[in-house]
Amino acid sequence: MKNLMTLLTFTVFSLSAIAADLTGNWKADFETQRGIQKYTFTFKQDGSTVSGKANVEMTDQKREAELKEGKVDGDTLSFVELINAQGNDLRITYTGKVSGNEIKFSRQVGDFGKSEATAKREAMAQPAAPAVGQRAPAGRGGFGGPIELKADDKAAFPNPPDGYDQKREGIEHGKLERVDYDSKTVGVKRWMQVYTPPGYSSAKKYPVLYLLHGIGGNEKEEWAKGGVADVILDHLLAAKKIGPMIVVFPNGNAAGGNAAGGTGGRSADFGGWGKPFEDDLIKDIIPFIQANYSVKADRESRALAGLSMGGGQSLNIGLGNLDTFAWVGGFSSAPNTKPPEQLVPNPEKAVKELRLLYISCGNKDGLIRISQGVHAYLKEKNVPHTWHVDEHAHDFQHWKKGLYNFSQLLFKQ
Repeated sequence: MKNLMTLLTFTVFSLSAIAADLTGNWKADFETQRGIQKYTFTFKQDGSTVSGKANVEMTDQKREAELKEGKVDGDTLSFVELINAQGNDLRITYTGKVSGNEIKFSRQVGDFGKSEATAKREAMAQPAAPAVGQRAPAGRGGFGGPIELKADDKAAFPNPPDGYDQKREGIEHGKLERVDYDSKTVGVKRWMQVYTPPGYSSAKKYPVLYLLHGIGGNEKEEWAKGGVADVILDHLLAAKKIGPMIVVFPNGNAAGGNAAGGTGGRSADFGGWGKPFEDDLIKDIIPFIQANYSVKADRESRALAGLSMGGGQSLNIGLGNLDTFAWVGGFSSAPNTKPPEQLVPNPEKAVKELRLLYISCGNKDGLIRISQGVHAYLKEKNVPHTWHVDEHAHDFQHWKKGLYNFSQLLFKQ
């Protein structure tokens, strides 16, 4: 009995030591849908209860979130981070195994994506991009997997010139405006941004590019944020590197409510990003654009492209509707991308009907395996496509360059 009491006392003491050790700051870098997110967790321990906050940095964005439902059970720590995605509350669940000054975390975003990282009391250094054939350290790739570059993972284009994404005086500028439309698919009024080129006239018919945002953005706060997309297009038009085109920036989450306005909708399973948005785009948005703008209505005058989640949507929808889109692009497409054999089940048809299939990713992007798989399948099936890998991670530097490169290939005779 004495030995048993000693053992129980030692066990309680050990658990208390673990609990006490959690109080303080812990740093971890997670590879997520939106790229590397740098977390600083500040924990406060009270017995088995944990409270605190997370400060998060990603490229030029920062946020702070209060942690919920925190608790310690033995050497396991768990808590929830709540974020708002287009008005929907999204639960990110963390489960971590505590070992000394490290916590090995699993990060679950709704029931959509999972990633892993180790939190330490000191900041984690960013890994350098691995060479061809080499792997990044375990846990540093997309959703916990390693990055492994292949021989084909090379740049197909040089970097754009300096200032390509900076607004410049002395050239003509297009118009970027919010446009409301009735979505019969969703059953609400939704809206989008529409870019019309300088000198837009109803006397002329224009091709249309539908450009999709990622999971953390919307129709206004990503491609059109700071005017970056229209600035790039204005520059290219002034340099006569592209022809005049209309560019439509829809909201890619057609949830069961006014997703664009941030009310209602499904939050955990992201159902609005799939078939509902595909129907909204093809049955509501495209007909609205054709009824209200002077556009060409044939498939060879219609392109679809996007970044991250929007890249996956573009490949899924574009390649699944070749009677609607002849030009398709995915920039660092996310895991919502269908398996390659489902994207292109009929390679012969794709060869015949596609005018352009553009796939790109950065060599520091933990999600590169998605695009690598699509490229490998297309290469095996002899489906012509453009495969471009640059020096970036899952970030807007790559996506801006994607628009710069992709738009110059569009609507060529």
